[in-house]
Amino acid sequence: MASPYKGRPRRSFWSSAVASGAPVPPDLYRKRFEITPDCRIAAAGSCFAQHISTHLNRRGYNVIDAEPAPPGMSRDVAQSFGYAIYSGRYGNIYTARQMLQLAQECFGLFEPADAVWTKSGRYYDAMRPSVEPAGLDSPEEVRAHRADHIGRMREMFLTTNLLIFTLGLTETWIHKASGTVYPTAPETIAGQYSPDIHEFKNFTYDEVLADLSALRALLKQHNPTLRFLVTVSPVPLVATASDQHALVATMYSKSVLRAAAGAFYAQFEDVDYFPSYEIIATPFVGPLFYDADLRSVKPEGVETVMKIFFSAHTNTSSEQPAPAVAPAVSPQKSKRDTEEDVVCEEKLLEAFAR
Repeated sequence: MASPYKGRPRRSFWSSAVASGAPVPPDLYRKRFEITPDCRIAAAGSCFAQHISTHLNRRGYNVIDAEPAPPGMSRDVAQSFGYAIYSGRYGNIYTARQMLQLAQECFGLFEPADAVWTKSGRYYDAMRPSVEPAGLDSPEEVRAHRADHIGRMREMFLTTNLLIFTLGLTETWIHKASGTVYPTAPETIAGQYSPDIHEFKNFTYDEVLADLSALRALLKQHNPTLRFLVTVSPVPLVATASDQHALVATMYSKSVLRAAAGAFYAQFEDVDYFPSYEIIATPFVGPLFYDADLRSVKPEGVETVMKIFFSAHTNTSSEQPAPAVAPAVSPQKSKRDTEEDVVCEEKLLEAFAR
């Protein structure tokens, strides 16, 4: 009997697949399914997911824009109000539970608690507090904006062919009584933190995998042909609310997310996994892809990730310097075009460092 390893391809062995000296190992990613030019794509996730949206649009892919910016609005202004970043104006979705609750809300299965936050006499949507930088005039206005948002997101979920979701964090803050998950801790952007009302939550592997599976089941109930592509953000935590060192907390979070994404991929044929995390964060693959803060991914790192992705997923459309998601935005260049900057509420936690 021959060894089951006999005849395996070069990509299966460390010496030839990784230790060969190539800056990025060849044949690192093999797509599970085609992404055709007419495929309607919805993109969501943590800050790193913004790069994916941007590059998909530049290459002419059919990325959904369910909430376009008002005509004539400059791109920088639009992005500061949550437009032209993702397929919806939901801001960064850092955890699988946050994504699941958004989908549940769209189909009448969930209602957020403590959903209107205040700051300096202004009112904010606690589920996406960054999309109105100056807040709104009243709680009623916040609720009206959210009702419109949820209606548009429901339509997005019903009509998309592919959901690309980038997992970013396991740490979050929740409403104790209801389990409502927030993208930021109360008092980071708005709201008032109360230990009697809010608590820190660090999701486990079992919880993340269960949330991803529940998200898939719910969306396919309403959109049976929907497929999923999951990635894990290579961006470390800005800060941790656990008792661990920030490095240890980051390794826990990324390990849990990577393991859950791998299990999700293994369980379902309509789920693909793309190794953006491995390309950037693995020390012997991409050690030079981080900026001086050892957290921000350099433009050349982003370009490397996208080059590997698009080498597998080719589009007959030529690359175009299109806006991130919203074609209604004025075509003038934005800061994000040249600096690969991203809108990231998590960065605000740096202000609390002593």
